[in-house]
Amino acid sequence: MNLIYNIKDKPKFGQLIVFAFQQLLAILAATIAVPSIVGNGMSQSAALFGAGIGTIVYLLFTKFNSPVFLGSSFAFIGSMFAAFGGAASAEAGYAGIIFGALFAGLVYVVIAIIVKIAGVKWINKIMPAVVIGPTVSIIGLSLAGNAVGDLTKGKVLDAAGASVASPYVALICGLITLFTVILCSVYGKKMAKLIPFIIGILAGYAAAAIFTVIGIKTNNLALQVIDFSVFSDMKIFAVPDFSFIMAAKGLSAINAKYLITVAVAYVPVAFVVFAEHIADHKNLSSVIGKELLEDPGLHRTLLGDGVGSVAGAIFGGCPNTTYGESVGCVAITGNASVVTILATAVMAIVISFFGPFVTFLATIPNCVMGGVCVTLYGFIAVSGLKMIQNVDLGKNRNLFVVAVILICGIGGLTVSFGKVTLTSIACALILGIIANAILPKDAEEAKAE
Repeated sequence: MNLIYNIKDKPKFGQLIVFAFQQLLAILAATIAVPSIVGNGMSQSAALFGAGIGTIVYLLFTKFNSPVFLGSSFAFIGSMFAAFGGAASAEAGYAGIIFGALFAGLVYVVIAIIVKIAGVKWINKIMPAVVIGPTVSIIGLSLAGNAVGDLTKGKVLDAAGASVASPYVALICGLITLFTVILCSVYGKKMAKLIPFIIGILAGYAAAAIFTVIGIKTNNLALQVIDFSVFSDMKIFAVPDFSFIMAAKGLSAINAKYLITVAVAYVPVAFVVFAEHIADHKNLSSVIGKELLEDPGLHRTLLGDGVGSVAGAIFGGCPNTTYGESVGCVAITGNASVVTILATAVMAIVISFFGPFVTFLATIPNCVMGGVCVTLYGFIAVSGLKMIQNVDLGKNRNLFVVAVILICGIGGLTVSFGKVTLTSIACALILGIIANAILPKDAEEAKAE
């Protein structure tokens, strides 16, 4: 695609702040969702801080050549539950999730060393376009349910934790967001084309605010989309509850048996995330028109991801991973400037201390973010399909490889071994690799590979 800002381009300072804010909005919901799901007192602000630190580490390892933000990884949620569940205390659980991130990071380091020695041609051989293309697509398609589900939900919840807003009211706000993003991206001029998410979210938030105010005035819960009550307990400035502070209190409760439990919970997942790491970087490579597995190299992206995950866990408890939302933002806006990603990381670190801003971001209703995510996840799915546009699907072997990956991925095939679960993306990729390996290639395809 034609990029407005290439990797090494540097937008003007004022524009840079706006672009960074847009990237932050794109990754925010998922980044702070992980600590909310895991619970045990984990801090959303600390996770945001950890994501910023992890991204900076990643950029340093990749020599500022890979424009993607690292956020909290959903793949390790089960591992984090296991760390807290097997701990003698909450403090020991915090120590466990940091040790777990260290174990996972070590896996990345070992794989990076192997890749440095063996190169990446073997990866391209076992994961050609016919395999990696549909895998990238299911990264977006597997999230479609989340985006559509959010479209009908507001932020005000009842005693059972369900949205009180009418799904139709929430849907109106979500669709306003969606079509504002689309119109700005297609018909926008200059800045409007570069910041469609900010404009879309503001439009959707404004509509939701109007409905909510009317609902409060008329005592009609069906119209209340935004929960303004969270501002009442807001602090202007607050230091996040960093994980390493809690972990230091629980180190004395750590023993060898518990560390083995944590290692078993984290290490296998790291291998699963490795497959997703390749898919994400193949996707980003197709967006920016540069093969990132060659330059800066898969060994550098792996080290950046692994060490960035450890850094993120030390501060926020959550191992990090490259975000499809960030890639989607780059694809839609045409802004691949690494300086923008760096500014986003710094912004995430700064605002994690600033109560009003974090609180405002937390009040953005699900339906508004759902409208944004329809476009983000859709672009990920489409970018994967673009990778196979030159693959001859008239040949049964290619058709079956793509079919296996798409159906198993979209269908949600998962396989569990104790506390370790192979995600639908990992299962689909593995089956695709096997199908591609056992089905015979004709002479022309073999020569092309």
